[in-house]
Amino acid sequence: MANICRSPTAHGVFQKIVDNHDLNDFIVVDSAGTYAHRIGKKPDARAITAAAKRGYNLVGLRARKVTDADFEIFDYILAMDDENYADLTAQCRDEHKDKVRHFLEFATQAGVNEVPDPYYGGSQGFETVLDLVEEASLGLLKHIKTTHLPNSN
Repeated sequence: MANICRSPTAHGVFQKIVDNHDLNDFIVVDSAGTYAHRIGKKPDARAITAAAKRGYNLVGLRARKVTDADFEIFDYILAMDDENYADLTAQCRDEHKDKVRHFLEFATQAGVNEVPDPYYGGSQGFETVLDLVEEASLGLLKHIKTTHLPNSN
């Protein structure tokens, strides 16, 4: 929603995976929220701390709102939950609705459909987000490599 917890966490995790697989020439990672009230703010300090403990860097990220251009530029617009999915599909033109998907579609073992918002909870919520995001990120990379980069390792 505000691009300060779940989305920047996913951004940092997936970016590191892309870096580790040397795919920066093929994959662009970005994150944005569906609400504009935190534009320019750093990720939540708890998200930064939890991510850093697992080797992910969120420090340089800043919140921004999804723009209409994002639906033109990106192949995947990934929602963390049903509310954000509805907001995203309402914002985009019909020809881009197939780009909007739930992030956890790529986490085959998660057992849930939504990444819970950890903002009002304790530190364990940020750990749960990381667990889900790590699994979904690996699944997303596998999907991208199979669909868009079939000759990559």
